[in-house]
Amino acid sequence: MKFLDQAKVYVRSGNGGAGCVSFRREKFIEYGGPDGGDGGRGGDVIIECVNGLNTLIDYRYQQHFKADTGIHGMGKNRTGADGADIVLRVPVGTQVYEEDNETLIADLTEIGQRVLLLKGGNGGFGNAHFKSSTNQAPRRANPGLEGQEKWIWLRLKLIADAGLVGLPNAGKSTFLATVSAAKPKIADYPFTTLHPNLGIVQIDGNSFAMADIPGLIEGAHEGTGLGDRFLGHVERTRVLLHLVDGSGEEDPGEAYTIVRGELEAYGAGLTDKPEIVALSKCDALTEDMIAERSASLEAACGQKPLILSSASGFNVDRALRMIMRAIDKDKQDAANEVPSQPEEGWRP
Repeated sequence: MKFLDQAKVYVRSGNGGAGCVSFRREKFIEYGGPDGGDGGRGGDVIIECVNGLNTLIDYRYQQHFKADTGIHGMGKNRTGADGADIVLRVPVGTQVYEEDNETLIADLTEIGQRVLLLKGGNGGFGNAHFKSSTNQAPRRANPGLEGQEKWIWLRLKLIADAGLVGLPNAGKSTFLATVSAAKPKIADYPFTTLHPNLGIVQIDGNSFAMADIPGLIEGAHEGTGLGDRFLGHVERTRVLLHLVDGSGEEDPGEAYTIVRGELEAYGAGLTDKPEIVALSKCDALTEDMIAERSASLEAACGQKPLILSSASGFNVDRALRMIMRAIDKDKQDAANEVPSQPEEGWRP
């Protein structure tokens, strides 16, 4: 199934039904009077977070969604039926933006969460609504109110506990395939990964979700390569595992600095997240090369990097335990945060 994490759709709520002008006409009943019913309400536009979806591919093939119009009122004081609502079903982690793609409307992070996007128009009053002692035979009725319409952007951000970042061919997909049942594409050329992958990792009886995104290159925030749009999928993570290719021709310290620069240019607090730095593909290096490149990477990142090999499994479990500890610490810190109490103002 094709991965789609962004879609622009048009939504419109239903118009309200018109009121009815009607009079009761029955044999042997002299004073029938007005009996026109009210129109029904137009349908609402609702967005709902559901289980079983992991992409916005459904909105690639249908971009227009319109709720039903309310039924018009009828004689014998019959109110028209309300129009049916239209429900947009989206995966967990979907954000809804206005047409400018900047103003956030809703952030759906839990299964079953529902948000009313557009409200349907009210139904119009029938002529029975306007009868009075001075106007006993009104011949007027209100039309229903029109519904609302707008274009919105749907943007999916994967819900994961840990995220993998690094330059292309740093070994991110190989690492994810090693520690989970995910099957990302793996090859010996850059930009093998063209869309994010998600895997469930288990270690010491615990489990967490890990997200792998396409590699970043210098200038990604300006659109170079695949750009930095996929960084949105690691915004919600609690910890980042930064893989640096130890077998590449590029200096590990410089490779680390490039990726950190792109994370800083993207913003969204990515540089503030806990980071575990690892020198990957160490099985292809000699001990002297490992020492030299590890020292270069340590000088750039300010911490001793983890020596890692996904192919041989060297230090893979250790990396997972470090990630698990960082996740637990972040959860503990979040639980210990005391919400700030508003200052008590003057009371009469």
